[in-house]
Amino acid sequence: MSTGVTAVWGRAEQQDFRSRVRGALLGGAIGDALGAGVSALSLEEIRAAHGPDAVTDFVPAHGARGTVTAATQLTLFTVDGLIRAQVRRDTGAWHPPTDVHRAHLRWAATQHDWGPDERRKDNGWLAAQEWLYARRAPTRECLGGLGDAVMGTLDHPKNPAAHDAAAVTRSAPFGLLVGWEPQLVLQLAVECAAHTHGHPTALLSAGAFAVLVHGLARGETLDGSVQRVLALLAERPGHEPVTEALRQALGTVRQGIPGPTLVESLGATGSADEVLAGAVYCALVGEDVRHGLRLAVNHGGPSSATGALCGALLGAMHGETALPPGWLAELEGRATLLELADDFAMEMTQGPALHSPATAAPGWLARYPR
Repeated sequence: MSTGVTAVWGRAEQQDFRSRVRGALLGGAIGDALGAGVSALSLEEIRAAHGPDAVTDFVPAHGARGTVTAATQLTLFTVDGLIRAQVRRDTGAWHPPTDVHRAHLRWAATQHDWGPDERRKDNGWLAAQEWLYARRAPTRECLGGLGDAVMGTLDHPKNPAAHDAAAVTRSAPFGLLVGWEPQLVLQLAVECAAHTHGHPTALLSAGAFAVLVHGLARGETLDGSVQRVLALLAERPGHEPVTEALRQALGTVRQGIPGPTLVESLGATGSADEVLAGAVYCALVGEDVRHGLRLAVNHGGPSSATGALCGALLGAMHGETALPPGWLAELEGRATLLELADDFAMEMTQGPALHSPATAAPGWLARYPR
């Protein structure tokens, strides 16, 4: 698989890229945590529990405020897999879906092990983070799809009927491969979605979301990125539900003052295309990150998933400095997210200085073993 582009990075470009990587990962985690405590509630139930303005700040979930779900956990391991793919390329092995799958299996271990397995020297540093060893509402599709070592592929996907949003919510990192061409980003996200989800709607929603993040991380507008996605999807069989959902999101922008009714009009079933459409709409109409994320979680649909997608879009669009400091301060795993984001940015901009087929920085290989 060729990435299509070899990037040359100046200092200002590196700093902008790092800010957008941090923004996408932290923003997605904030949106995930903001909706985690209300995902199973109707709008009426949310207002009954949290007041007429509904959720305006983190509310308790999984025993504390600011806690993330399996969506953020899997996103972190997706990043880890992409870094490991770059490092393993030195050996002549180049198949990112395999490295991402291995990373997802390391996540699966966190869902049944008591803590890190110190005997596994090839696990790297992320799998050694004890806070990740917690079940945070993982879907049956993710647990089942990663329940054995067999990798789902496009020819033989896991859970071929699954079309929920759990494969989409872990797909932002593919869009941060800004040196890749958009069609390759789409293909990689689709192939990795097949690890747990096989329905075309889930596969193509994951690919579409990755390309949206890709455009924003390159400094493009969200509207322009949607148009690119629509053009790429048109070539794919089974694209119609995703294409129609994104077109409805664009059309809903012109239908009046943003609010829960308009978000729910895009769908509240939890299907990947509907969650993606809701997130895109909230990112398009949000006056700022705080406003967009409040729209994304205060409705009767899957609040956490919609918040995670919207947060990643807004974070990639505006960079980390646009994220509300109060939410960042309370966010579970913030230090790990920042460290991983910076490692990803360093690998993608300065990888040849860290490792090559002939030499490598020992510390880097300890963090990301080949």
